[in-house]
Amino acid sequence: MDTKYIFVTGGVVSSLGKGIISSSLARLLLSRGFKVTIQKFDPYINIDPGTLNPYEHGECYVTDDGHEADLDLGHYERFTNIHTSRANNITTGRIYQSVIDKERRGDYLGKTVQIIPHITDEIKRNVKLLGNTGKYDFVITEIGGTVGDIESLPFLEAVRQLRWELGQNCLCVHLTYVPFIKAAKELKTKPTQHSVKQLQEVGIQPDILVLRTEKEIPASILRKVALFCNVSVDAVIQSIDVPTIYEVPLTMHSQHLDEIVLKKTNTPYSGEPDMAKWNKFLEKLHSATDVVKIGLVGKYVELQDAYKSINESLFQAATYHDHKLDLRYISSEKLNDANVEEQLKDMNGVIIAPGFGQRGIEGKFVALKWCREHDVPTFGICLGMQCMVIEFARNVLGLTEANSTEMDTKTPYNVIDLMEEQKSISNMGGTMRLGAYKCKLVAGSTPAKAYGNTEIEERHRHRFEFNNEYREQFERAGMKCVGENPETHLVEVVELPDKKWFVGTQYHPEYSSTVLNPNPLFMDFIRAAIENKK
Repeated sequence: MDTKYIFVTGGVVSSLGKGIISSSLARLLLSRGFKVTIQKFDPYINIDPGTLNPYEHGECYVTDDGHEADLDLGHYERFTNIHTSRANNITTGRIYQSVIDKERRGDYLGKTVQIIPHITDEIKRNVKLLGNTGKYDFVITEIGGTVGDIESLPFLEAVRQLRWELGQNCLCVHLTYVPFIKAAKELKTKPTQHSVKQLQEVGIQPDILVLRTEKEIPASILRKVALFCNVSVDAVIQSIDVPTIYEVPLTMHSQHLDEIVLKKTNTPYSGEPDMAKWNKFLEKLHSATDVVKIGLVGKYVELQDAYKSINESLFQAATYHDHKLDLRYISSEKLNDANVEEQLKDMNGVIIAPGFGQRGIEGKFVALKWCREHDVPTFGICLGMQCMVIEFARNVLGLTEANSTEMDTKTPYNVIDLMEEQKSISNMGGTMRLGAYKCKLVAGSTPAKAYGNTEIEERHRHRFEFNNEYREQFERAGMKCVGENPETHLVEVVELPDKKWFVGTQYHPEYSSTVLNPNPLFMDFIRAAIENKK
């Protein structure tokens, strides 16, 4: 069968949940046995979100092939259980860079390079890149931003052209907002009408409308929207707020979103999607009554999207252990010796979050010292693992001025140092150690028991590393290096085996945790936290 292309656009306001709708549709089609992939087109000019502040954009997600990507790719992977790559996330910056490179090489044979056709052709080429592999029945493409944004126009023009070129192998799902005005006690459809009108003005007629709402929308209003927006009544679907994003596939299926897509693309299908494992997860989620309380110590605590993959990994692991997650965000900037006891004493386990830079770092050392001395299950990720090493060097090895050369270039004890291949790099974007690398675990160590294996592969995003010159000193004092890269011998995992659970990983295990395959290390950490509670 020909590859079918589904475009997901948004109107009225951003953050309506295009990524969740795209992921939910992908989940339903996958559960029907189709081969599906999702990609995100971001209208900003950054080449990728790697250089963006988490306050601006939430977390930066990393794919297996080392691409720094939008956090929506995390949703895609968590919902679908399939690995994304560089081809699944394209920005305006990458499109323009590619076109300019071609122009400099003379590929356009001296022609004047313009938005149409050159930029739109490059967008179309990237849309069809995954479809042309022959691996997928459906390629779902989410267009970032909202209709009417000046940045999105070239993407929408490319979608308009593809609608003509692909015919019935292509459709557009438009997500929009129906607000409830409390004073008038009314749902208002005008924003939706305007948003669809804007889409029509650029030459795109949506095939399916998904109406985001906080209140149930009556059938009469759904009919009104269908009439005003030139969409068949059965293709107007409401997406009402639900307690967890993982229920969205079920609410979409109950309104036949997957069947509408299959019918409109002339795709033969039969029966129902096999959602047995997904439903089992939701049953566990709804029946859990016990609570596990985890403290997340980081500097971006005001913006919870900054730790999106960690939050979801903890949530999944707690659910599989029949517990509700009570996640407390603790600002590492405000943490000190005077208040650490108050902040951490009720936690069953503590996560020391990743990040970059000096801000909030001393609070992480304070938290780690307290957790180590009070034997609280503790999990350090990336910079969190490096902080474990520095805290141990200062307070156990007696190297009081120990530090990372990221924080103090003149530290006499550079227990964390810049990786050799990073020393000559001046560019910021896409130059870190990125993507999936192999790791060899020491048999019998906590991580090896958790994974049930001594050979694993996890994703990285860092420039600095454990300094192997200090390795013997750490091992003698009780901090064991229990995971290393088999080729470079870089230390990937440290552990204090005499504690209940005290593990730091240079890699990011949260990137590979999905609803149907929670990461084993998060599963084991939550198990230890629950035992600690008892």
